[in-house]
Amino acid sequence: MYSATSEPVTLHRDCKATLIPDGYEIELPQGSIGYITQSLGGSFTVYVDGSLFRVSGIDADALGKEPLEPPVLPENCTDDDVEQIIWDQIKTCYDPEIPINVVDLGLIYTCDIVKTDNNSRRLSITMTLTAPGCGMGDILVEDVRSKVMLVPTVAKADVELVFDPPWDRSMMSEEAQLQTGMMY
Repeated sequence: MYSATSEPVTLHRDCKATLIPDGYEIELPQGSIGYITQSLGGSFTVYVDGSLFRVSGIDADALGKEPLEPPVLPENCTDDDVEQIIWDQIKTCYDPEIPINVVDLGLIYTCDIVKTDNNSRRLSITMTLTAPGCGMGDILVEDVRSKVMLVPTVAKADVELVFDPPWDRSMMSEEAQLQTGMMY
């Protein structure tokens, strides 16, 4: 699994990790030696003892990395600005096995934004997976939810995992299709 692009790492402290693709949470002990194989959107895919694990950005320090800063709304921002920041946040969510964000993969079906009376926002997001049996589904759903909740004024975010319509590669952006070699 080690490649020339993998970065060697020794864990600085115990940290939670999710086994890929099963989705089981475990704790990697301090001193574990491995390789960061993917570092996108603030989370990390780490190869340790023959298995792949996803380490959340909140545990970046365990890998000797800095966590990403939360988004900031510009002064006098419009509703369109907030919507763009929400979509930018969703684009920081990556399938741990595919180096393409969930938006460009075509996994986000809807993102409805409702502004409330107190100037906060409620989000309703529907998404899917590339494969219905993927054990990482709950982890990706929580990643999307937690990332959009970082956007100032977002008070609630419901993220629903659906499988109808089923995902297929035509839902990917053209750029993602080119990147994966799945261009029609």
